[in-house]
Amino acid sequence: MARIFISIGSNTERDHYIRAGVLSLQQYFGEVQLSSVYESEAVGFNGDAFYNLVAATDTELTIADCVQVLKQIEDSNGRIRGAEKFCGRTLDLDLLTYDQVVCQQPVILPRGEITENAFVLWPMAELAPHAIHPLTKLSYAEMWQAYPKTKQKIWPVPFPWSE
Repeated sequence: MARIFISIGSNTERDHYIRAGVLSLQQYFGEVQLSSVYESEAVGFNGDAFYNLVAATDTELTIADCVQVLKQIEDSNGRIRGAEKFCGRTLDLDLLTYDQVVCQQPVILPRGEITENAFVLWPMAELAPHAIHPLTKLSYAEMWQAYPKTKQKIWPVPFPWSE
């Protein structure tokens, strides 16, 4: 079994697609632990604010199979492929880590957004504060503590898990 972390984001009908994404993850992977939900300004483009969180689960799937499942979930939730990289989206699911694997294929792991974006690092630090990043060899709590907090605007939000 591999421990995986998945980032979840939406800036289009956020409540609906965050709920739908988490429900689909639970259907595919079973028990899923979740961070708090955070709101942040769009990064890289002018658009509506995002809701972001991180999920953790265990799986026997390969990295490639995990990525395929995440794409299927995105697609079933209205994700438009081929859109520009920095744009609004119904649901964005990214495999952040797969145990301590470091690789370039079938995806880059660990994902670079962990160290770059507060909307990934803060929920990672909340969910797995003592887990160690495979490249920096620092805990996510240590990384969040050192992160320049003025780099991006982000704040935790109460999230209604039932509609």
